[in-house]
Amino acid sequence: MKFVGSRPVGRQLQLVAAGTVVVGLLAAACGGSSGSSSGGGATAGAKVDASKATSAADFGGMDALVAAAKKEGQLNVITLPPDWANYGEIISSFTKKYGIKINSANPDGSSADEISAVKQLKGQSRAPDVLDVGNSFALQAESEGLLAPYKVASWNDIDSGLKDPDGKWFADYGGYVSIGYDSKVITDPPKSFADLKKPEYKGKIAINGDPTQAGAAFAAVMAASLANGGSFDNIMPGIQYFADLRKSGNFVPTKGTPATVQSGETPILLWWDYLNAGSVADKMSGGQYKINIPSDSSYAAYYDQAINATAPHPAAARLWEEYLYSAEGQNLWLKGRARPVELPAMTTAGTVDKALAAALPPAPSDTKYPTDAQLTAAQKVLADNWAKMVGGA
Repeated sequence: MKFVGSRPVGRQLQLVAAGTVVVGLLAAACGGSSGSSSGGGATAGAKVDASKATSAADFGGMDALVAAAKKEGQLNVITLPPDWANYGEIISSFTKKYGIKINSANPDGSSADEISAVKQLKGQSRAPDVLDVGNSFALQAESEGLLAPYKVASWNDIDSGLKDPDGKWFADYGGYVSIGYDSKVITDPPKSFADLKKPEYKGKIAINGDPTQAGAAFAAVMAASLANGGSFDNIMPGIQYFADLRKSGNFVPTKGTPATVQSGETPILLWWDYLNAGSVADKMSGGQYKINIPSDSSYAAYYDQAINATAPHPAAARLWEEYLYSAEGQNLWLKGRARPVELPAMTTAGTVDKALAAALPPAPSDTKYPTDAQLTAAQKVLADNWAKMVGGA
């Protein structure tokens, strides 16, 4: 249910389809992603305050960082469902590689829950070490002094518009709002928001919860607005679209999930393309679950990684980030159908899994992005109008 904030102009997504950059700025690739140390820094073995380390170099190199993380022996993560962007395999692979136990809390929580946990559990051994949050929440946490600056070894492979210059947060993976549907139930494939108005889809369409709380649901409303004459300064057409869709009976006011799709309760689900693929399609037999990015609108966004400034396992937190931003970690996100932030650089460097990249749905070339101010204003309009115009989900 994570809430994801989209990027303002200048922080555009570098989403790649079949190895070709289709939107956003070109990555500043410097030899491709790697998990190696950036060199320099303290002498290996010297005493290091891991909570103050801003790169692997401060430990004396990657080997010393690994040793420090293994000494801590644990890592606390939060709101990472196993089937969300392949986090289940990422977590198990990290533990297998380093022997570090991962404690995963509140897997079905939101970005807001992550920030609350950082504040409420400060000083406790069970506080989150690392965060995976929407950009608006990363900016909030940064403004409140909750995040530690850290730059992974592949820092230069992350475009400057997709990271805090001091390393307090940095984009990780992203995707597009998509229309997923059970082709055994839906014989006329919906390819656009306009298609979803057809009477044949009565009682069949859902989003993943309340759009004032769930990021993908918010994104669906924003995408619907763009498809119906709205803009990032005017989300009302998107709200009206769902109000009309509910009045016609097409929109089901319940939280759409893989289970509701499989049961037939909501055979059409508007969700991130990588979640429609990894969380729904992979669980249904015979390739019956199909996914389309709407032809009349596209909306895309990244989530952000960050390290808790008071992480109880600061070395393990930093090793986790190094792992995620290595070619191995990035390809594991790609395996989960998400588009990792270093995909352009990895494509250039030849470190991307080409088969996985080729399997991504084609990415649109006309994706648009709101500013933070537009996003904040849209969220307020949505909060003020969704319940009274559309009703609860």
